[in-house]
Amino acid sequence: MPSKMSKPGLTEAIVVDAHLHVFEAGHSLPGARYTPSYDASVETWQKPATSVGVTHGVLVQTSFMGTDNALMLAQLALHPQALRGVAVVVAGAALDLLTSLHAQGVRGIRLNFGGQSHDMADWRVASTLWDALLQLGWHVELHTDTGCLPPVVAALPLALPLVLDHFAKPARVSMHDDSVAAIGQRIRRGGNAVHVKLSAAYRLAAGVDPAALARLWQDELGDGGLLWGSDWPHTNHESYNNYAALHDDLGKWLGADAEAVHAALCTNPARLYGFND
Repeated sequence: MPSKMSKPGLTEAIVVDAHLHVFEAGHSLPGARYTPSYDASVETWQKPATSVGVTHGVLVQTSFMGTDNALMLAQLALHPQALRGVAVVVAGAALDLLTSLHAQGVRGIRLNFGGQSHDMADWRVASTLWDALLQLGWHVELHTDTGCLPPVVAALPLALPLVLDHFAKPARVSMHDDSVAAIGQRIRRGGNAVHVKLSAAYRLAAGVDPAALARLWQDELGDGGLLWGSDWPHTNHESYNNYAALHDDLGKWLGADAEAVHAALCTNPARLYGFND
């Protein structure tokens, strides 16, 4: 990775893609619903990212590799200043494991329920894990199917900071939508910080306008609750692989609100993922 991407400076010089994946062709867990037919490497992502001024990235563990975070950790080791990670762990993961992951650049865990059961039985009793996350200053990243967010959020302690993938995937653009309302209720009850990734609009339900939804989340969370991610390399949606267009979408969604765009690309992710540490 070029030197300009290896040494972070001030927050203003840090421009973050908060959602990308790395994997190797043919590698997946036994029984996985998806096995990639191509490689997705940091070096391949870097080319389009650099072309639009993105300097840093967050590697999000894929569903089809489960808790085998080895490839992600290897990439973090190669680019410790420019990359951070979000890992997948079991509900019984202990503090010593998470501390080791933290030292390697991980800053959160992902609960990915996309296309599968949203049962929270194991996570409802994961108090040791939640305490460890709070001690480390981590967050929980959630990926749910459309409209399935409320019971998942309700099962998590209010103290946990949350990051919601792909606009949180509500069924409609409305403050009265169940998913949007669940987040509003959590905030009103004193819940810790909530961030929404304005990413992968192609994964939203039919008829949901990403620009209207982005503005709704901006109204609900303020500029400080917004992140942007490319979702590179757009698994199962590779036809959307136009990085520059996806980057430009953020300004369109937020109505060219320069302060909100800067917050989503720079200030918020630099703080959340510790790029200034």
